[in-house]
Amino acid sequence: MVVATVTTGRGTSVAVGSINTSARGLRAVVFALLIPALLGAGLNLSCCSSSQSAEPKSIGNPFSGLSSSSQRKQVLASLPMNRLTPQARKRITSIAKSPTIYRRLPTQAIDCDRDMFLFLTRNSETLVGLWDLMGITQVQTRRTGKYQLEAQDGAGTTCTVDLIYGDSNLHIFVADGMYDGKMTAKPIKGSGVFVLRSGYAKSASGSTTVTGTLDVFVQFHGIGTDLIVRTLSGVIGRSADSNFTETARFIGQVSQASAKNPPAMVDVAGRLPQVDDVTKKQFAEVIAGVAARTTLPSRAAEPNVNVQPPRTAVRTLTRRTK
Repeated sequence: MVVATVTTGRGTSVAVGSINTSARGLRAVVFALLIPALLGAGLNLSCCSSSQSAEPKSIGNPFSGLSSSSQRKQVLASLPMNRLTPQARKRITSIAKSPTIYRRLPTQAIDCDRDMFLFLTRNSETLVGLWDLMGITQVQTRRTGKYQLEAQDGAGTTCTVDLIYGDSNLHIFVADGMYDGKMTAKPIKGSGVFVLRSGYAKSASGSTTVTGTLDVFVQFHGIGTDLIVRTLSGVIGRSADSNFTETARFIGQVSQASAKNPPAMVDVAGRLPQVDDVTKKQFAEVIAGVAARTTLPSRAAEPNVNVQPPRTAVRTLTRRTK
């Protein structure tokens, strides 16, 4: 358990909380591959919860009532393959048609500023930068392309994440990961496809409710590894669910802090490690936009906003799209 606090240049407390960092071995690889899902979806699906907001409206599950196999096939068939390159289609189908694990993570429905939701989904190195600033992560990220990020945790896990497709309602990520650490005799490799669907609804108070559903396809390479992972799929799935929920909670607090104390959050944005200057500026602009769209008469009387990092360490990154 690690307790973390972020203080702005003005001495304002902007983030405080705790995080558990216990993923090892096979689970480390799983989490590396689940990064875009847990971060991206968590980011997408989170944000400031308001007691005055209307009851969240679900976008619905078009594949409800189907078996896991049927649901998986329906999800794959629903993707806009005709809008993807042949290479992208091949990468997706090679993983999603025969995954070691397929899982739909718990649907999230929360109040969230739409622009913040989209920004964090497409620039998740911003979250890693926040955790780094708090001193609660060893993960290092490097943007290797406009829509690609690499990450490593310093303990043997590496991951490359590509944003293959993105619009306001659908994001598709493809990831390749490897664990080569002390817990295994030889490297463990795997790939994943992550399909995030999101919908938006305005509440009576004017806030936006984002509802999202995440489908995860993970394929491990090697008969031995594949068998072990299938055996432990229940445990792995529950861990993924927990990571997803905790990340959403964290992003919700980031959005809340942006609405209530924008000067402090803008200050933090300018000091984020692992984030380039252009992205820092964009983050600051999104923060300002969230504040401008939020009616909070008592904002001046609330200088301190607590932001709690997720209890489980999540390692990931996504990429930008227009």
